[in-house]
Amino acid sequence: MINVKVGTDKDVVSELKTFKYVDKVYEVYGVYDIVAEVAASSMEELKETVNSDMRKLKNVLATNTIIVTGT
Repeated sequence: MINVKVGTDKDVVSELKTFKYVDKVYEVYGVYDIVAEVAASSMEELKETVNSDMRKLKNVLATNTIIVTGT
């Protein structure tokens, strides 16, 4: 779940869709602005996506990661 600067939602969504392990991206309303589903096969891949990719985007203010195992 991601908070972004006001008015940058669509730009951030477009950027997130280019990341290797990002499976789906949703614009949402409420506490968070965007929900991104990351399909990672290891914690290392998850950390790479969240810490090295998502959090470095200039319009991202904060992230909250929820790990779901199994489907």
